[in-house]
Amino acid sequence: MSAEQASQICIVTVTGEDKVGIVARLATAMARANINIVDINQKILEETFVMTMAVDIAASTLAMSQIKKRLDKVAREMALNITIQDENIFKAMHRV
Repeated sequence: MSAEQASQICIVTVTGEDKVGIVARLATAMARANINIVDINQKILEETFVMTMAVDIAASTLAMSQIKKRLDKVAREMALNITIQDENIFKAMHRV
């Protein structure tokens, strides 16, 4: 990303049954779309996998609708719940 190109941060949330390959699959999907993962946090709560990723989509080769379609495909194939939201919308929705 060039210095003058502004970042466009989105938050990806992932929940579902813990299984091998979740992080790898999502990282691969992001890399293929030229999306930079800027932060990642994951935990296992009881038996549920919970992950949030901050990603920069400014240099992505895909439009947001295409990114959502790819994440939906991963979600179906791995039986996960995956959402992506603009960081500002995410913050507004999760204010306490």
